Amino acid sequence: MDFAPSAVATDYTTRMRAFLDERVLPAEAEYDAFRAARRGTPQEWDLPPVVERLKAEARERGLWNLFLPAVSGLTNVDYAAVAEVSGWSPVIAPEAINCQAPDTGNMETLHLFGTPEQKQQWLDPLLDGEIRSAFAMTEPAVASSDATNIETRIRRDGDDYVIDGRKWWISGTADERCRVFIVMGKTDPDAPSHRQQSMILVPRDAPGMKVVRHLPTFGYQDQHGHSEIAFDGVRVPATNLLGEEGGGFAIAQARLGPGRIHHCMRLIGMAERALSMMVERAQSRVAFGGPLADQGVVREQIALSRMEIEQARLLTLKTAWLIDTHGSRGAASEIAAIKVVVPRMACAVIDRAMQVHGGAAMSDDTPLAYFYAWARALRFADGPDEVHIRSVARQELKAHRSD
Repeated sequence: MDFAPSAVATDYTTRMRAFLDERVLPAEAEYDAFRAARRGTPQEWDLPPVVERLKAEARERGLWNLFLPAVSGLTNVDYAAVAEVSGWSPVIAPEAINCQAPDTGNMETLHLFGTPEQKQQWLDPLLDGEIRSAFAMTEPAVASSDATNIETRIRRDGDDYVIDGRKWWISGTADERCRVFIVMGKTDPDAPSHRQQSMILVPRDAPGMKVVRHLPTFGYQDQHGHSEIAFDGVRVPATNLLGEEGGGFAIAQARLGPGRIHHCMRLIGMAERALSMMVERAQSRVAFGGPLADQGVVREQIALSRMEIEQARLLTLKTAWLIDTHGSRGAASEIAAIKVVVPRMACAVIDRAMQVHGGAAMSDDTPLAYFYAWARALRFADGPDEVHIRSVARQELKAHRSD
């Protein structure tokens, strides 16, 4: 395995770091002030104008759609370092370069499974950053980590499909730029368990689809929102089906593999920024006659954080390399492993940085509280820890099973 960055990857990473330092990090104050002024109002989910300015500049710098190998030419290993840099500013930077969740996974899905007409209608404007999208899989009434539990029905009716059900924690929905939903539901409850589900494209303005409420995450309402949605007799053309009937489970697996990698790459960047803030605080804050950095307990927190970040990064790079060489199926165990290891690492590092910052870390004076909330939420998103641990254990037992 060779994790050395290619010359192309090094160039992109250098340019991404310059963009982050020169434009993105300085823009955070403007972004936060815009959102704070609208908190609790109907305009809470308006996009701060600074994001569109950053998107325009990112395109000029050639930092656009880097997540998609078919478009950028970057391998997953190449993209890893770029995504890590974007994780230093997880609210702004990924969207500024059009590499934000859930749109990345949806664009990959449309790229792999969409018809030419579906790509023209939805993929092209997503790749251009003109609209956003959502992925509607999780449901409130069942354990959706087991996709076979999903109850939303997608019934064929002549030239249409009719959708009935309820979804929640659907990311991106509060943003009015979210124009299309990839909805997973059952088309044939009597088929084998992994052939019951299908995916279908539902426009935001489809009659019968209603946003019930926007769900805060640890008290935070991010600009894009995470929402509960009801589908009540929603009718869409049969041509909106993604792939074939019964192919929803396979599409979900194809979509979630790279998406989990991207989350982990960005989390490593968040952890690096938290560690950088921890070190800076420890060197500048004086207590008991000297800087905090002189205290053994603080030094241990710094050292543990560095070691854990490096371990997580190496496992993530190995996983990216396996996807590049063997595909998502060949990296299934590693994808599951990093989805457990990296969010736990990020939570631990951010938590230590919060301890070193004291009470300031619980306020909006630093990004640490938001970082922690997001890192902790990612132990649920794209499957909870327990599901991924189960997958790793199953693979390990299979490898050691005697004939």
